[in-house]
Amino acid sequence: MNTLAFTLFLLIVGLTLVITYYASKRTKTTSDFYTADSSLTGWQNGLAIAGDYMSAASFLGIAGMVALSGFDGFFYSIGFLVAYLVVLYIVAEPLRNLGKYTMADMIAARFDDKKVRGVAALNTITISIFYMIAQLVGAGGLIHLLLGIDYVYSVLIVGVLMTVYVVFGGMTATSWVQIVKAMLLMIGTFIISVIVFAKFDFSVMNMFTQMKSATPLGEAYLNPGNKFTNPLDNISLNLALILGTAGLPHILIRFFTVKDAITARKSVVYATWIIGAFYVMTIFLGFGAAAFVGYDEIVAANAAGNMAAPLLAKALGGDFLFAFVSAVAFATILAVVAGLVLSGASAFAHDFYSHIVRRGQATEKEQIVAARWASIGVAIMSILLALFAQKLNVAFLVALAFAVAASANLPIILLTIFWKRFNTAGAISGMLVGLFSSIFLVIISPNIWSPEGAAILVGEPLISLTNPGIISIPLGFIGAIVGTLLSSKKEDAKKFDEILVKANTGIHNISQ
Repeated sequence: MNTLAFTLFLLIVGLTLVITYYASKRTKTTSDFYTADSSLTGWQNGLAIAGDYMSAASFLGIAGMVALSGFDGFFYSIGFLVAYLVVLYIVAEPLRNLGKYTMADMIAARFDDKKVRGVAALNTITISIFYMIAQLVGAGGLIHLLLGIDYVYSVLIVGVLMTVYVVFGGMTATSWVQIVKAMLLMIGTFIISVIVFAKFDFSVMNMFTQMKSATPLGEAYLNPGNKFTNPLDNISLNLALILGTAGLPHILIRFFTVKDAITARKSVVYATWIIGAFYVMTIFLGFGAAAFVGYDEIVAANAAGNMAAPLLAKALGGDFLFAFVSAVAFATILAVVAGLVLSGASAFAHDFYSHIVRRGQATEKEQIVAARWASIGVAIMSILLALFAQKLNVAFLVALAFAVAASANLPIILLTIFWKRFNTAGAISGMLVGLFSSIFLVIISPNIWSPEGAAILVGEPLISLTNPGIISIPLGFIGAIVGTLLSSKKEDAKKFDEILVKANTGIHNISQ
């Protein structure tokens, strides 16, 4: 066991538990639990969004994918960053103006139907669990590499900690853990990037020249096609990444933690600059790991490449930098999974329990109790699923969550705001078609089936696409449109006008 690393781990955990302790004293109402009482400023929420977004997929998965696959790995960085233009220009402001605690609130502002809210809650919980599996896989591999603890126990440790943050501290604790983690991650990534760049004499041209012969791929390392040999798969991946962020529940609920739409928009701008800087640095992480750690050692530590960044830190800075980067990666995972647990728990307690089971009559105490129990349930389910996904690259796992979000949530968000004819039947059919089509396509894909046993099950996949976005995203829109056109129900035209005004201005009454 690495004593220094273990000490830094304990410091990180101790800091986050102190944050949770003080946050628990302020978490008295449902507004405190779900949204930190909308008290965050633009820069605070921007840092928290960045902390939420720069997950294990970003730090561990992308670094490993760039190291092993070269240019193709950078597609993830490009897609994750460009996605925030969609969030900034289309989603952030209307969501904050129309919603209160969850994405379902936004849709229910136009369609006050229990079925709509219930299906939206189902989508949120499903996407949160998909995303959380990726974080837990990264955590298991990281702790196993660093401390020698078995993968199963590593996943359980993270699962217990993330549940503690949410159950006791709610959104306040989650937000501040994310803020601290974002700052630590940027510091650690910047230090490694500078050291790597120094190894290449601070010359971009020199770096690219040396990378042509630094890996088994040779000159092909800098060209596309090493991982994504199917052009449709490449397009599908990027569609999911660019459109999926605008449908991710744990990102969307962050816009309710600020006081108004203007602050929500500012927080997206702050987040975009931070995330942009980080994803530029993933080039240095991937190139550095490929050049100074080596393909064989990366694969030996983890076949999917998830340990490339910590191994690079050890190669460049010895045990201290290795321990620091690993501890930061651990903090990264803790912060993200806390946000995911909270989004899933909020969907269950606020949308399902309070509005459907209790018909809007649940007291604040009942809602908080339900949210805390839901947090435990979501955590247990994610832990169990993560135990079967150890061999999968965490960046890839997150891309699947993005595909589900882009297919099941984004079409409904856009049509709710912009299509006058859109109705309740269209909202329900669009969400269900997007959700089940994306999951079904994943089940019959090479991610689950492999003749060589490289995936979860042995056998021939029915489709060659590893990401379902190119099929499931259009199906989500088609499901919503067809459901609307086939339904005889006509929604109140005045209601749409009110929603349009409220989404863009925040004014709650069109007569104002």
